[in-house]
Amino acid sequence: MLSLKESLIILKETKALIEGHFILSSGLHSSKYVQCAQLMSKPNKANKLCESLANKIQKEFKDFDLILSPAMGGIVIGYEIGRLLKKETIFSERVNGEFKLRRDFKIKKDSKVLIIEDVITTGKSSLECSKLVTLNKGIIIGYACIINRSNEKSKIKDKIISQVELTIPTFSKENLPKELSIIKPVKPGSRNL
Repeated sequence: MLSLKESLIILKETKALIEGHFILSSGLHSSKYVQCAQLMSKPNKANKLCESLANKIQKEFKDFDLILSPAMGGIVIGYEIGRLLKKETIFSERVNGEFKLRRDFKIKKDSKVLIIEDVITTGKSSLECSKLVTLNKGIIIGYACIINRSNEKSKIKDKIISQVELTIPTFSKENLPKELSIIKPVKPGSRNL
């Protein structure tokens, strides 16, 4: 498994960890942003992080049937972990602002489901996915991600398996530090797609 230091080197080399002033999909502001799409666009580098995460998942969750990921950011990582662990992988996508299963994806009753994302900050997207599992009478066995940047403030109360845990301060619009307030914010997330 990769160390935190080795993982951070890969994130920086792929420009998946960037600095500036960002508005996260949660509405919070941050001086750093994790853009896992940049990581996943470089398969030779991403594969190292995914293999390491797959090993962690395998140690924690011995038995599950299905991986569910939220669109957009979770699709590629969900697929890659599914490929490595030889598990069926589906994704949910927003329809009128709510996650739905489309493309004839199904969650069978009593299926054990692992929810995988690229980055977890508040846990909102993962929890929206968990509602789909519950609605279809599946069983949520846990959550996993490449980057956990929730600082233990996620709305997810279950354990989150991650390759990297980052402590990156976030701020409300009304509580921005001076150095952030002088930089024009960018909203790079995909929640409103």
